[in-house]
Amino acid sequence: MSLPHRPDAPAMSPADETELAALLDLLDADEWPEDLFEGRAFYDQWGTPVAADVRVTERNVGGVPAYVLTPPDADPARTGIWLHGGGYVFGSQTSHGSMVAEAARSTGCAFLHPQYRRAPEHKFPAPVEDAVAVYAALLDEGRAPESIVMAGDSAGGGLLLAALLAVRDRGLPMPAAAAVVSPWTDLAGTGETFTTKEDIDPLLSRSVVDDVAEAYLDGTAPETPYASPHYGDAHGFPPVLIQVGEREMLHSDSERFAAKLAAAGSPVSLEVWPGMVHVWHLHHSRLAKAREALARLGAFLREHGTTAAREGARNEGNS
Repeated sequence: MSLPHRPDAPAMSPADETELAALLDLLDADEWPEDLFEGRAFYDQWGTPVAADVRVTERNVGGVPAYVLTPPDADPARTGIWLHGGGYVFGSQTSHGSMVAEAARSTGCAFLHPQYRRAPEHKFPAPVEDAVAVYAALLDEGRAPESIVMAGDSAGGGLLLAALLAVRDRGLPMPAAAAVVSPWTDLAGTGETFTTKEDIDPLLSRSVVDDVAEAYLDGTAPETPYASPHYGDAHGFPPVLIQVGEREMLHSDSERFAAKLAAAGSPVSLEVWPGMVHVWHLHHSRLAKAREALARLGAFLREHGTTAAREGARNEGNS
C-alpha cells in the first residue's frame, strides 16, 4: 500500500501561539448551550462578515438554496462547492460564509455554499441527498466535471466524502479535486484520538459529538457508509487534500481516511498542522495559520482543477 503524501505543514511560531491562546480565551468566554436550537445561534456567533470585495448572491441549485460567493477576478470557467460543518445540526452562511469567501479567493473561482437540510428536523440521508443534488445540477447545467472542485469542513467534510461515494455509485463523473478540513468520517467514534486527544481538544467534546450524531442518525447505524464514509469503499476518488489540526479529537478520522484512499489507489495529500485545533480556518481574521491553511487549500484546488480542465480539453479534442 502506498502511503499518502504528507507535505510539511508550517510550524507554530510564538506569535501563532499568542494568537491561538487569545482566540481560545475568546471562545471559552461563553458556555455552549445544551439546547440544539440555541446552539445554532451560538455557533453562528463564530462567523465574521464576508469581505466587502466578495460578491454574495443567492440562487437555488438542484432544489437546494445556496449562496454564491464570487471573489474579484474569478475564473468563470471554474466553480467550487463548499459544504459547511456543524455536526449536521449547526452551521450556515452566517457562521461559514466568510471562510468560504476566502477559500473562493484563494482558489480563484466562485464557490457555491449550499444551505443543506439539517438535523434534527431533517435526518440522514437528507444532507447527502442535497449535496449530490447540487453537484448533479451543475452537471445538468452543462458544467464539465473537471471544472468543478469541492470542499468541506468537519461534518461538511464527511458529507463531501459521503457525497463522492454516492456520486460514484450513481455513475456520475467525479469533480476535478476535493479538499476537506478536519473531516468527521466515522460517526461511530472508533478512532483512537476520540479518546487520546479529548483532553487536549479545546473545541470538541465527546458528549457534543455524540449528541449531534444521535440527532442526525436517528437510529441509522453509524457504520452506514453514506453517513460515515470511513466504512465505504474509497476507490475512484479525485485528488483529495485533507487538513487536520494536531490537537483534534478527529485527528484519527483524517489519518484513517487518508490511508483508506491511498490503499484504494486514490490520490491523497494529508496535512497535519502542528498545534492547530478543529477547523481553525473559520478564524482566519484572527489566526495567521488559518490564512496560510486557506491559501494552501486554494492552491491545491486550483492546481488540480487546472490540470483536470486541461486533460478534459485534450480528451475532448482527441475524441
